[in-house]
Formats: sequence, structure tokens, C-alpha cells
Amino acid sequence: MISYKERLNHITTFMFDVDGVLTDGSILLINNDVIRSMDAKDGYALQYASKMGYKIFIVTGGKSHDVKDRLEGLGVTEVHLSSHTKLAVYNDIKERHQLIDKEIAYMGDDIPDYPVMKTVGLAACPQDAVPEIKAIAHYQSPKNGGKNCVRDIIEQTLRVQGKWFTEKAFEW
Repeated sequence: MISYKERLNHITTFMFDVDGVLTDGSILLINNDVIRSMDAKDGYALQYASKMGYKIFIVTGGKSHDVKDRLEGLGVTEVHLSSHTKLAVYNDIKERHQLIDKEIAYMGDDIPDYPVMKTVGLAACPQDAVPEIKAIAHYQSPKNGGKNCVRDIIEQTLRVQGKWFTEKAFEW
């Protein structure tokens, strides 16, 4: 069996869910607006990975254009909102960008992420993911969703590949 650390060597592409991964899953409703909170350390890791040449995709069932704007501003390659069949979105991305499964790390936390996580080279989840997702994850971050689990998997990947803490780390 291949260890998750060995799988990190092949990663060129990251895919993330939003609610429960980039956020803690809490949703505040204020005057009919949905408010989410994201951690700046996850944001730093996303923009750094982008600068280092990694492709980054967001695949979420959510519909927030504010989330999309924030993530695109960090250098995310594509943000897919209203993705209710995530495997179809995954396959489309894979085909258009000529990717293979073993190059892709996906982090999800709940049942809609299951089909993609069964397919990718590295399936990861936050510590507080649902049991069905934990059961199939190659790696379970010690961090909860919205609390640096995204940075955790990005940093580990870049460290294994010798790309963490380079000169580009000081550019924001």
C-alpha cells in the first residue's frame, strides 16, 4: 500500500470543497446574506501554491460569488459554484487540463465529496469530516475545516517536493 507521503510526490493539482474545508461549515445569515469565514493562513497557502505553479480548483455546491471572487484573487485556477455532481465537474476539469488522477489531491469533508475522493491520487479530509469520508481518506489532517487543514495539505505537499519556503514565500 502506498503511503500518503509517497502520494504527495506526484501532486501537481489541488482541489478543495468550500463549506467544511475552507470554512468551518458555519453559515451566518444576516439580512438574507450568507456570511462565511475563511482563515488567512489557508489563503496564504493557496496563493503560494499558485505562484509555485500548482493548479488549484474549487468544487463547491455553494453559490457565493463573494467566495469565488476571494479565491480567484488568491490565484485559484477555477472556481466551480453550484457543483451538485462533483464527479462530473472533476472529470471535466481533468479532461480540459489534461490531468491524471494520481496528480490530483482533493480535500472534502462530506458525502457529496465521496465519488471524487474515491478517484483521486490523494484523498484528504479535515479532522472533523464525516465518518464516511474519513474511512476513504488517504490522509486526515489534524486540523478542522476552516482551521488550516488546507494549508496543512498544501504545505506538506510542497515540503515533500522541496518547494516550501522558497524566495517566493516572501511575496504576497
